[in-house]
Amino acid sequence: MQAIRKRNFKKTNEEDNFWPAFTDMISTIALIIFFLMLLAFIQNIVTGKNLEYAKKQLIDTQGRLEESNIQISRAEKKLRLLKDDLDDVLAEVEDGEIALKLSEQQIEEQREIIADSNRELGELRSKLQGIAVLRLDVLSKVKSSIEEELGVTNQDGQELVSIADNGNIVINEGLVFDYNKYDIKPEGRQVLTMLSEAFENVLGDPETRVNIDAISIQGHTDNLGSSEYNRDLSSKRASAVLNYMMDVNPVLENQYGEYFAASGYSEFRPIASGSSEAARAQNRRIEISVILRDANIQNVIEDYLEDSIKPFEEEMEM
Repeated sequence: MQAIRKRNFKKTNEEDNFWPAFTDMISTIALIIFFLMLLAFIQNIVTGKNLEYAKKQLIDTQGRLEESNIQISRAEKKLRLLKDDLDDVLAEVEDGEIALKLSEQQIEEQREIIADSNRELGELRSKLQGIAVLRLDVLSKVKSSIEEELGVTNQDGQELVSIADNGNIVINEGLVFDYNKYDIKPEGRQVLTMLSEAFENVLGDPETRVNIDAISIQGHTDNLGSSEYNRDLSSKRASAVLNYMMDVNPVLENQYGEYFAASGYSEFRPIASGSSEAARAQNRRIEISVILRDANIQNVIEDYLEDSIKPFEEEMEM
C-alpha cells in the first residue's frame, strides 16, 4: 500500500509539475504573440506615417512637376517666340543683305554718274575758261600787234597800251589827247591805226568772231569839273577814237562795224584812288573792252545741262 501510494504520489507530483510548465509555456507564447502583435501594430503605425509622408511627398512632387510643366510650357512658348523673332531677324538680315547689294550697286552707279558729271563739268569748265580766256587773248593779240610795230613805250617812257586788272586794254589819255581836248594827237593816230588793223585781224578769225558780241570803246576822265562836262568829254573822246579807227581802216568798218560801240563813263569808274595829279592822269584814259556773246556761253551751259539730265530722264523712263 505504501508502495502504491509512493507511485501515486510520484504520478501526482509529475502531473503537478507538468501544468505549471505548460502554463508557463503558454504564457510565454502568448507574450511572444503579444509582442509580435505590438510590433506589427507599431510597424503599421510607422508604415502608415511613412505612407502619409510618401503620399505628401508624392503630392508635392506632383505639384512641382505640374509647376515644372507650366514653366516648360512657358519656356517652349518663349522659345517659339524667340524662334519666330529669330526667323524675322534672319529675314530682315536677308532683306538687308539684298538691300545692301542693291545699295552697293546704286552707289556704284552713282559713282559712275558722278564721275561722268565731273568729267562733263571739267569739260564745261574748260570751255568756259576757254571763252573767258578768249577775251583776254583777243586783247593780248591786239596789244602785241601794237607793240610789235610801235614798241612798248613812247619817247617819254609812257606805256602805249596795257591790260588792266579787268582785262581791258588801257590807252593813256596823254598818248591820244591833249588835256581837256578830244582831238586826236598825231602820235595817237599811229597807235589807233595799229589798233584798227589788230582788230581787223582778230575779227577775221571766224572761230574767234563767233564768240564776240561787241567791242566797246570807253572814255574816262578825272574828277575835276562837273560830271556833266566830263560825261560829254568822255563820250566825245570815245567817239573820236572809234571814228578814227573806222576812217583809217574802211575794211574794219565795212566788214565788222557792227561789233563796235562808243560810250562815255565820265569820272565814275576810276582805276586810281586819291586826288594827286598822278592818280588823275591814270583815270584819264581810253579803255577797250571785248564783250563775249552770252548766248554762246549759255549754249555751252545748256549743252552741259542737257547731257547731265539725260541719264536721269532715261532712268525715270525705265
